[in-house]
Amino acid sequence: MMRSMFSGVSGLRSHQTMMDVVGNNVANVNTPGYKASQVTFQETLTQTVRGAAPGSGVVGGTNPIQIGLGTQVATVDGIFTQGAVQTTGRNTDLMIQGDGYFIVQRGEERFYTRAGSFGFDREGNLVNGNGLKVMGWTSVDANGRVVTTGALEEISIPLGQVIEPESTTLVTVRGNLSAGATSPVTTSVNVYDDLGNATEVAIRFQNNGGNQWAVERQEDDGTWTPVGTVSFGADGSFASTAPDPLQLSPTVSLDLSGLVQYGGTSNLEATSDGHAMGVLQDVTIGADGTVTAHFSNGLTRDMAVIAIATFANPGGLSRVGESTFAASPNSGAAVIGQPGSGDRGSLTPGALEMSNVDLAREFTNLIIAQRGFQANSRVITASDEMLADLVNIRR
Repeated sequence: MMRSMFSGVSGLRSHQTMMDVVGNNVANVNTPGYKASQVTFQETLTQTVRGAAPGSGVVGGTNPIQIGLGTQVATVDGIFTQGAVQTTGRNTDLMIQGDGYFIVQRGEERFYTRAGSFGFDREGNLVNGNGLKVMGWTSVDANGRVVTTGALEEISIPLGQVIEPESTTLVTVRGNLSAGATSPVTTSVNVYDDLGNATEVAIRFQNNGGNQWAVERQEDDGTWTPVGTVSFGADGSFASTAPDPLQLSPTVSLDLSGLVQYGGTSNLEATSDGHAMGVLQDVTIGADGTVTAHFSNGLTRDMAVIAIATFANPGGLSRVGESTFAASPNSGAAVIGQPGSGDRGSLTPGALEMSNVDLAREFTNLIIAQRGFQANSRVITASDEMLADLVNIRR
């Protein structure tokens, strides 16, 4: 049989593989987080008819005579360029701007993905569309910050979560008491009991002259009870209170160190450190991966941080379907950290990364693959015709 026929067959196979890869790229042109692939060919075996020979004193050297035996697929490489932004408006849709992969898990199996279409299931787990759980950190320290140095955990924020009420222990009043005020200046603040029930308490300031003001609180029956006095320096800055500290009630202290006495109008703001019970209403995710819960009482709490993994050789990752990858011996181990740290990209909430498939390039590759397949089929046809002529020599 003719070598050219087998070379043509190898060309058909290689260009069919190229067409398969191009077809898969085009099919995933709208798949979030999809990374395109490209095919590289290489020669297969080469038959040596005559080897190279060195020259002698009589004749010069001769080059080898070698005949190739076709082509084969050398590599199918991923193209890991950044995809465009697709805005969705969903709080839990995330795009990685830069390097890195989300970490998702099914049982003990860990996978990596650029597709950040996430949501919460009925148990409050943050999952992708196939139910794989998004991994990160959920331990919070005494200052309310998420600790990102421990082992990865499944991110879960149970629906219906509540913040327990906290009784008020401190009321703070800030602002200006007008030096020229001739009438009382009043402000009010909500004070919370152990059950989170709020009671509005009015606080009144009476100018006693000599840079001193009397402080009073209003009782339930409308009467005013003296609390103490607050004094200011000649420059209008806070000086002292008497007694020190002031007590708005037996369990609630009153901090007036943020007050000043300047000219103009009086303008006071009173706040308390207590709060009512709060029910989870919404969840947002920041560019640094911090998952923040928003409660009905106006408070927010950091609940988790989403983890990002990078690899020394992303091209070595194995595609395992469902827009996910698995680490391989040639990808290197996952280097895990918080978004925006090191060489890891930051997150864009409310958006997804679009496929990086370039249709112009893919349509060009379609033509190249088709023409290559056609040309190799012509080699097979011509080789067959030559063999037919050989068989017909006796006729």
